[in-house]
Amino acid sequence: MHTRDAHERYLIIDQGGHASRAFVFDARGRQLAAATREIRAHRPDELRAEYDGGALWASIAGAVTQALAAAPGPVAAAGLATQRSNVACWDRTSGEPLGPVISWQDRRAWRTVEALRPYEKTIHERTGLFLTPHYGASKLRWCLDHLPEVRRAHEEGRLGFGPMAAWLAGRLAGGAARAADVVNASRTQLVALEARDWDDGLLRLFGLPRDPLPPVAPNAWGYGSLAAAPEVPLALVTGDQNAALFAYGELNKETAYVNAGTGAFVLRATGARLVRPERLLAGVLHDGGGRVEYVLEGTVNGAGSALARFAEEYGVKDLTDKLGGWLEEVPASPLVFLNGVSGLGSPFWRASFPVRFEGEGGLAEKAVAVVESIVFMLAVNLEEQARYLPAPRRIRLTGGLANLDGLAQRLADLSGLPVLRPPGLEATARGAAFLLAGRPADWEAGGAPDAFEPRPNPALAANYARWQETVEAELDSSAPSS
Repeated sequence: MHTRDAHERYLIIDQGGHASRAFVFDARGRQLAAATREIRAHRPDELRAEYDGGALWASIAGAVTQALAAAPGPVAAAGLATQRSNVACWDRTSGEPLGPVISWQDRRAWRTVEALRPYEKTIHERTGLFLTPHYGASKLRWCLDHLPEVRRAHEEGRLGFGPMAAWLAGRLAGGAARAADVVNASRTQLVALEARDWDDGLLRLFGLPRDPLPPVAPNAWGYGSLAAAPEVPLALVTGDQNAALFAYGELNKETAYVNAGTGAFVLRATGARLVRPERLLAGVLHDGGGRVEYVLEGTVNGAGSALARFAEEYGVKDLTDKLGGWLEEVPASPLVFLNGVSGLGSPFWRASFPVRFEGEGGLAEKAVAVVESIVFMLAVNLEEQARYLPAPRRIRLTGGLANLDGLAQRLADLSGLPVLRPPGLEATARGAAFLLAGRPADWEAGGAPDAFEPRPNPALAANYARWQETVEAELDSSAPSS
């Protein structure tokens, strides 16, 4: 990327679980324009979560057109941040989708994953990821096995497949994918972390051909020029959680970064050092085309998705409005919630796990128990990260669920750490803008954060202990026999 000046503007496309958004920022992080197009994943059954490829692309194209029209002047460059483990199949000539975009939440290919259990340790060592159906490799194998259009394109030598981000970058540039950025490519579980390239051994394990995969490239790279604005280079592609860390400037190793949206993620930057944990994820945080930074990550699958499921199951149409009051009225729920929504993430790694309440209570108590389960899973991951890194001194909380004061305060109480909630919760787009702008030193923090100081909360601590016992008992009862 070329050196930016203070007057330049940047277009950021943020493709998330519920919406495609486009923003225009200036070189100090001030938002100048924004556009949103809502999208919804189709969930035909408990295992599947997918998007119509044409509809998803249309949502992005519409948001980009609207944001560019609202910008106060021309933009210098564009960046794209997406959900990291979504995958797509496309025609390499036209860029047209050849099937649905399959969400990271999708678990349809779990049988493929289970067959590879003997290789789990090797896969984790090579990729930094655990063997679960949430990553892309098993989904790509499923597409080859079950989608006739995909098989036909492969036989005819015109199949492209890989991270959704690669496909979208190609469409934004008016054609098919030129490359897959290393962050999103890594989430296919087909990239060796140290080489940062497709790994032939992993491809053989999953039974996948290499030819349809676009080459792996740094996050900061020349991905083409926007078809909607040919003078604008697409100069950055990355993952949403990775971008979110940079929303307020350079990272601090004493800070734990929590981004809570559809899923929730606990990330600690490790700089140039690649840490290899037993029960957490290790990955590339950002590759600037020479400077590679790594991250240690914990994953909570059921965050916003668990609350959405609760609202649907109990017919609560205005849950967001009610949650704040319920979290105040119910200081600690009399129930615990086994949160297996989309499977149990780190450090447990169970693709199939119960979704149920233990105990008795009404609607408010149940909703609070769901929120507390998210806090408990974040706490478990913070404790696991402390085995490899010095304990953090603070937590920075962003994402759609960060506006729940009751969640933020419970996280502070349980962790014993101050929780800082910066103003402006849409961290992904802002972080991508910071990277695209060349990481300027005068990036604006956007105002003082809300601070939630830890306080004694014995009822919550007791709930946490009860939740841990319940989860461990369930894990023990469902453990595969030797």
